[in-house]
Amino acid sequence: MSPVAARGTWVAQGAVVLVPSGLMLFLGAWGIRRQDAIWRDEAVTYDMAHRGLAGLWSTLQHVDVVHGLYYALMHLWFAGYDATLRGALGDAVGLRLPSVVAMTVAAAGVALLGQRLVGRRAGLLAGLTFALIPVVQQYAQEGRSYAMVCALVVWASQVLVLAAAGPRRALWCGYTALMLTACLLHEFAVLALPAHGAAVVLARLPRRVLRAWLLASGTVLAGVAPLAVFSTRQSAQISWLMWPDPLQLLTFAVLAVLGLACARVRVCSRGPIGLRALGVPLLLLPTLLLLLLSHVEPAYVDRYVLYYVVGFALLAGAALARLLWPDGERRRAGARLLRRGTAVALLPAALLPVDVHLRSPDSRVDDVTAVAHAVRELAEPGDGLLFMPSRRRIWRATLPRDFRGLHDLALAESPSASHTLYGTERSGDEIRDRMLAARRIVVAGDPDGQPADDNDQELAKRSTLRAAFGVCRTKEVRGARITVYGRAGECGGGR
Repeated sequence: MSPVAARGTWVAQGAVVLVPSGLMLFLGAWGIRRQDAIWRDEAVTYDMAHRGLAGLWSTLQHVDVVHGLYYALMHLWFAGYDATLRGALGDAVGLRLPSVVAMTVAAAGVALLGQRLVGRRAGLLAGLTFALIPVVQQYAQEGRSYAMVCALVVWASQVLVLAAAGPRRALWCGYTALMLTACLLHEFAVLALPAHGAAVVLARLPRRVLRAWLLASGTVLAGVAPLAVFSTRQSAQISWLMWPDPLQLLTFAVLAVLGLACARVRVCSRGPIGLRALGVPLLLLPTLLLLLLSHVEPAYVDRYVLYYVVGFALLAGAALARLLWPDGERRRAGARLLRRGTAVALLPAALLPVDVHLRSPDSRVDDVTAVAHAVRELAEPGDGLLFMPSRRRIWRATLPRDFRGLHDLALAESPSASHTLYGTERSGDEIRDRMLAARRIVVAGDPDGQPADDNDQELAKRSTLRAAFGVCRTKEVRGARITVYGRAGECGGGR
């Protein structure tokens, strides 16, 4: 090969990775601040990552152990970020930047995987498709572990394909390490293992490859088993889960149908594991298995198996490559190719309203920043403060200064001191007595339509407010209602 041709090959191969990862990086950075809005799960990440490692370890004994590794990594990240970049970029960017980087790495991995399974054009389009999927952009801008898990599963799939082509112990060790790390970041990454196993079986690989995969999978399961067993003690944390969200199910159904339609397009696969053998199981099995599990114990949330979109991206990329560059296409058919390319390019334009919405504060269930600002606006120094229900105390985690001067009437022990997420509260009688001693109380609570907790503390809060206080002012913000209650003649004007 001539030097010019070799240089052209390197440029083309580099473009396969750089273009999708560059697009993903751009989309991740676009609107990353989201007007500094942070939602409750991100506030949990912020709070846990800013606890000392000893305090974090003590907390994980009681709650959120399934996210323990992620919190530890974010603790290390914030140790450097707070000292260098926080003043210029803010807390919201610090929370989300690791996820942006993880999704960028995932996009590069999808492109390389598509190239290895089918070819350069299919890889390029698979990476671009992955970056343009709205749910990918959503979790690229969230301070949670799901983007990292997705990236690890992508690269584990890449190593699996390499190991199937040329079995080496180092590759299987790498596969085991990647999948084990993904499972330790979030237990439901384990559902990628059946998809990988199905790929090995469908590809009819030699028995030694199947044995190596079984050994690697067994090692992963053994490594994650202690975490899984211990986390069952904390299963009450997901007691809020009921039947799957219809919009999430619709998103999966649409991608599944489109992915299966793309799988019907005939493409020439490379290597021992074919495109359909890997893409279809990865698209379908993790979600279907989680839905099946949800019939026993409600557990389905789409982000738990976010990596299913990788299967769709691979299938769609190969189908688009075949559509845009069909075999035997002649140069004089350029006008036809232009029309097809224009039609494909219209899809990102059609998704633009969704992308814009994802970067607004209204795209999440609540806005911790807006809650804190509303409390500061309505409250006066010395007012009492109640969170209804108590788990909404997480709303003060990122901006505690906006709650300064207020007395949390129900709090017995702070979240960090009690090694919990939301702190511990006094008995119902104690809360009632403290409320009756206050002239004004600021209540940060759920909006209408949310189920009310029926424990002793929440019953005491509601009954005392009805019996002894009147409503002074109310402000609705995203996912919350801030209400000032006062005794007769004690409403005041706020600060």
